[in-house]
Parts: sequence; C-alpha cells; structure tokens
Amino acid sequence: MKRVSIIDSHTGGEPTRIVVSGGPEFNGGSVADKLNVFREQHDSFRSAIVNEPRGSDVMVGALLVEPEDSSCVAGVIFFNNVGYLGMCGHGTIGLMATLAHLGRIGPGDHRIETSVGVVTATLQTNGEISVANVPSWRAKKAATVEVPGTGPVTGDIAWGGNWFFLAEKNGHELSLANADQLTDVSWRIRQAVNAQGFPEVDHGELFGPPTVPGAHSRNFVQCPGKAYDRSPCGTGTSAKLACLAADGKLAEGAPWIQESIIGTTFTGRFRWLDRAAGKVAPVITGTAFINAEATLLLDERDPFCWGIRS
Repeated sequence: MKRVSIIDSHTGGEPTRIVVSGGPEFNGGSVADKLNVFREQHDSFRSAIVNEPRGSDVMVGALLVEPEDSSCVAGVIFFNNVGYLGMCGHGTIGLMATLAHLGRIGPGDHRIETSVGVVTATLQTNGEISVANVPSWRAKKAATVEVPGTGPVTGDIAWGGNWFFLAEKNGHELSLANADQLTDVSWRIRQAVNAQGFPEVDHGELFGPPTVPGAHSRNFVQCPGKAYDRSPCGTGTSAKLACLAADGKLAEGAPWIQESIIGTTFTGRFRWLDRAAGKVAPVITGTAFINAEATLLLDERDPFCWGIRS
C-alpha cells in the first residue's frame, strides 16, 4: 500500500491539493523536464490524486518537486482531472499558504519554479498572497467563431500562463444558478474555438457585470476538464489584464478587481514589459485557506486505485 501525504486548501473557493510526499521521483532537470517525465511515465498517479473516488473534477493537484533553479524555494507541477497546467494562479496562492503552514516560508518574496518559468510570490503579513505571474499577452483581438446552437461569438485569444478565449458579449447571465447552462455554452464555445483555428486554447472565460461592490467585472471560467473555476482564476485574470493593457483600458499599476462566479475576488495589476509586443507582467493578489492534512492510500488491489477517468 502506497502512502501519499497531501495538504488541501482553497483559494477563493477553488481547491488545491498539494502532494507533499509520496509522489514520483525524478532524476534532476528543470520542472518542465520533470513534467514531461510525469506525463509520460506517471500519469496514473495524477489521476489517482485528483479524480474520483479521492478527488473530483474541480480539484487541481500540485506536485512538489525539487527546483532546478537554486534560487527557488520549491518547484511545482500543476495538474487536473484531464491533464496538466502550465501555470496556475490560484494553485500558486494555495501552494504559498501550504508552505507557510508547513513552516517552510515566512512573509516576504519567494521564487517558485513552474513548467512555464519561474514566478515570484509574496506572502504578506496579513495573509494575502501576491503572485507575479509569467509574461502575458493577447495573441488575437476580436476573433469570431461560429458556435453550433449559439451562433457567432467574438472574443480575444490571450496567454496568462494558459491559453484563454475571453468573451465579453456572450448573451448569458453570469450567476451560480445558471452554472449548468454556462458550462454547456462555454464548452461549445471552446470546441468551436479549437476547431476554427485556435487548437491551443484550453480555457474559456465569459465576462459580465460585477455584483461585489468595488469589483470591475464578474467572470465564469471553464477549465480544460469542463469544471468551472470557483475562483476568479489567476491565469485568466492575467490574460484579462493583457487585453485591457493592449486596449488602453487600464493604466499600468492600477488595480483590476476580478469577481468569480461565486463572488470571491482577486486584485490584479500589471506593468509593461514590451509595449510594442503587448507583453505585460501581471501580479495577482488573493488569499488561501488550509482545509485538511491527510494521507491518501493507494492499494493496487483496488480497481479504482488510479482513479475513475472520464
């Protein structure tokens, strides 16, 4: 029986499960190299951690690994019910809260090596965590796709650590009571986006008016495995900041408060990296709370030891 030590947290309602020990072992290399090995040789472990019967479609997993960059306090590989994530904003906030809970870090700046580059996260004395994300940019403005059963939908294609299709005018009420309909339409939009010239996009993001005082907009973010993000989504907010910057709708350093479908918020800011190329450096601030410390048991006699895969 294999024992896997985990710590669960949530960031704005979105769960993160950190594998502290008991995961696959790697023979050096960058986190990107380790991700390739993980994907090719240990994908069943990914499924065991986040899929039913131990997890759920909404669960995001994070495997702590040794960073290649010695200036980093940790390396991390993010994954979900269907595969792997390049970067995860809410997950990095959850990771920081977990490292603090374990006594491995204190307030201040800490570098984290991810599969898409090194990010700096700051643990503040009030418990808030800010993540200086990877460079973000808009690849295409106002791309229109024909969505079966819906018609034409226009949105931006942008990178914020993952690829997003961001649609402002989508014709749907962004409320939690409407989550099933939003899931259906978001899934059909993403399939159309993938089929009509943008196969790299694996996240969909719909926007609407905010309900929380002080927020600038509310979003509904659909993740690659079809579950919706309970948080405002760190990489999705980064992609949004890149679009706002490109359109001149948000000043450098000014706050953008992004509300999630359940009413939680992240505060985003950016600084310009390359105005000509439209690249920005986003910073996302939020909070995470520890939910549980547990030991998962992997018994190979169990027919669902490695998870129930969709």
